[in-house]
Amino acid sequence: QVPGFAPSPSPAGIVPPSYPPTTGAPRPPTVPGPPPLGQTLAGPPVSQPNHVSSPPPPSTMSGPHPGPAVSGLHGPPPPTHPPQPGYQMQQNGFFGQVRGPQPNYGGAYPGTPNYGRQPGPPPPPKRLDPDSIPSPIQVIEDDRTNRGAEPFVTGVRGQVPPLVTTSNASPRYIRCTSYNIPCTSDMAKQSQVPLAAVIKPLATLPPEETLPYLVDHGESGPVRCNRCKAYMCPFMQFIEGGRRFQCCFCSCVTEVPPHYFQHLDHTGKRVDFYDRPELSLGSYEFLATVDYCKNNKFPSPPAFIFMIDVSYNAVKSGLVRLICEELKSLLDYLPREGNMEESAIRVGFVTYNKVLHFYNVKSSLAQPQMMVVSDVADMFVPLLDGFLVNVNDSRTVIASLLDQIPEMFADTRETETVFAPVIQAGLEALKAAECAGKLFIFHTSLPIAEAPGKLKNRDDKKLINTDKEKTLFQPQTSFYNNLAKDCVAQGCCVDLFLFPNQYLDVATLGVVTYQTGGSIYKYAYFQLETDQDRFLNDLRRDVQKEVGFDAVMRVRTSTGIRATDFFGAFYMSNTTDVEMAGLDCDKTITVEFKHDDKLSEDSGALLQCALLYTSCAGQRRLRIHNLSLNCCTQLADLYRNCETDTLINYLAKYAYRGVLNSPVKTVRDALINQCAQILACYRKNCASPSSAGQLILPECMKLLPVYLNCVLKSDVLQPGLEVTTDDRAYIRQLVTSMDVAETNVFFYPRLLPLTKADVNSDSLPAAIRNSEERLSKGDIYLLENGLNIFVWVGVNVQQGLIQNLFGVSSFSQINKALTTLPVLENPFSKKVRSIIDMLQGQRSRYMKLIIVKQEDKLEMLFKRFLVEDKSLSGGASYVDFLCHMHKEIRQLLS
Repeated sequence: QVPGFAPSPSPAGIVPPSYPPTTGAPRPPTVPGPPPLGQTLAGPPVSQPNHVSSPPPPSTMSGPHPGPAVSGLHGPPPPTHPPQPGYQMQQNGFFGQVRGPQPNYGGAYPGTPNYGRQPGPPPPPKRLDPDSIPSPIQVIEDDRTNRGAEPFVTGVRGQVPPLVTTSNASPRYIRCTSYNIPCTSDMAKQSQVPLAAVIKPLATLPPEETLPYLVDHGESGPVRCNRCKAYMCPFMQFIEGGRRFQCCFCSCVTEVPPHYFQHLDHTGKRVDFYDRPELSLGSYEFLATVDYCKNNKFPSPPAFIFMIDVSYNAVKSGLVRLICEELKSLLDYLPREGNMEESAIRVGFVTYNKVLHFYNVKSSLAQPQMMVVSDVADMFVPLLDGFLVNVNDSRTVIASLLDQIPEMFADTRETETVFAPVIQAGLEALKAAECAGKLFIFHTSLPIAEAPGKLKNRDDKKLINTDKEKTLFQPQTSFYNNLAKDCVAQGCCVDLFLFPNQYLDVATLGVVTYQTGGSIYKYAYFQLETDQDRFLNDLRRDVQKEVGFDAVMRVRTSTGIRATDFFGAFYMSNTTDVEMAGLDCDKTITVEFKHDDKLSEDSGALLQCALLYTSCAGQRRLRIHNLSLNCCTQLADLYRNCETDTLINYLAKYAYRGVLNSPVKTVRDALINQCAQILACYRKNCASPSSAGQLILPECMKLLPVYLNCVLKSDVLQPGLEVTTDDRAYIRQLVTSMDVAETNVFFYPRLLPLTKADVNSDSLPAAIRNSEERLSKGDIYLLENGLNIFVWVGVNVQQGLIQNLFGVSSFSQINKALTTLPVLENPFSKKVRSIIDMLQGQRSRYMKLIIVKQEDKLEMLFKRFLVEDKSLSGGASYVDFLCHMHKEIRQLLS
């Protein structure tokens, strides 16, 4: 498994086996595990079914084929050319051996051994065989086969990634839509390929990789360019015997400070090159000086404030008792710096319904003291000393408080809640303590009580597919935007745990969370027995994960391009600084670049992401990530170095922001149009001449249509009947901060045949395509999309398997209300549970387990995730969408 990459297989372009070397281009390095695509030329034209076991008659072509041609849409077969010297004989449009049978598909496609290569019209009833169009599963498999052996070396410029040794940041931190960017804006406009980077500045690394080194330059701070203020990095050029350096971003020459001077060797490199992380590595940290701190003074350690809704619903459902019980033990696991004995984070507690209750848990008290603030219109914190405390000092008082809260409110009749005053209270407490921090708010209902930020129920399904649909995604008042701004200024990050039984207005309640860099978790119709595990696992991870506070991020680029647009959970008060009250290890910021000048092929392009933040121990730091990209004057080079997964991540975020201001149909049409333009430009400028009846896709983008269709069919852009307005607002915010691996499995879920799993090995069974026709009644399957895990059981599954997995003797006895599988002592049960544990470990949220019996009513929900099929809400099947894309491309070309 590649550390930190898509723990999920991250589909991307494939490198056909045994390539002849392309002139001038280095063979792309390989990766352990499933990362992205290689610098590919073309590969198998997908007119060859993906599972042919014996080679069709070889067709001879001149030169590398431009990419998979999906034949059989309409029109005659591709012309064949006489063989020319210089290339070995080609079979099926790719060099070297023919691909063997694809796992878990049958043998050769019956009836048409060389599908799409016979002249004459295709058979009328079925225009396209699903096996003859690009398969995400096959692409992932091929990518893993071709790039799974060696580590990804990051010393080469503009290399498409799949551990880090040299001057470029690991793809765990930065992934790009293309690693070879057009030299001119005209070429970028012509191709329509967006130039974007998905940046995860605090990404978690696997144990075998080294964390970024912390560099301390003392009181003088990090060495920077005088003009553009870029930080010292491996691409800076030292001149005049090492006395000055030329900036790689703006070309300005800066004096080297005396303390930093070092002689150069015969190649012009400093002799201490390998001793200094900032001269030899792509990612590293600087200790920040007092100049980088608010009000020119070093920060205090941050605080965590737990704010618990104690209204009737929260108490009755058992939620309040559950939270209090969990916090007793969880407080021992607050994040701490490397080798510290205990966490430096202080904690505080508030409960609320229509009024707020603050608690004094000072270590010298015998019992906690409660103070009530009922004037919610003018929020203040009634105590300073004793509200924020060290867990170890106040352990007995805190334990006593957590025991008393559920009892105190056991008989409450109060159903109404406030919300904005709760955030204001937390903000005021952090201001008074002069520190940054995080509020953990546990909330159950629409805040209708008289108070600032009061909301009304404005949910209206009739607005769907009208011009007013966008209002459902917008906050109903600007009050929360202003509150968010104040929170960011203080470094007050808000994490929100929602437990709604009806409409709650996530679009409005989520504003502060979203703009402060926080996370939202939603448990609709929360019930202890079914949702307790998921909530507690999410809470534990949320409290323990690495987080930076009071963060500001800036992305610098070399002359020729600049960062123009940003997507993610943050606040911006100007056009360059991304501000986040909190930034955790799961959050990504997506940055789009545009040309403001020409680039040159010789010098390439550089990005430097600099993140200034306060660590959980209160240390001010700068984390720097650098990346160098190639530049090209030929469109073919651009199309050969794109990464479809990253492209889809960007396009989904772009579309999900679009629904705030435009009708959903407009957003959908724009997406289809942009992708048609990308593919039409390739067809016109890069593909060898062939009949218009053929759809030709670039090798690296052969999965663009299937993934794009998944985005178009998603709940935000095309909701099913049972999808609520809150669900859509929640998903919209969630996707905006996802990394590439997460969007990948979210839009094209992973489907595993559990009955094919080898109980004696640690490996997963080979995934299959997301289509109902791939399911067999005699098997059990697992589908995961990062939020849910479905276990689908066919009606004809053998009784022995049902007994081994569920501990019951027949299909009819399987309890579909299970949220965890029973622990049974047999190899099949152990294997399936270990697969589920492994998948849970790869995701940033705990996935809900749902048992689906074939022909049961829950199967409708399951089928929504079989994304290659038609959806009930009107979404096209993959085959139909491919035909539609082909039509769009032909229209553009004609």
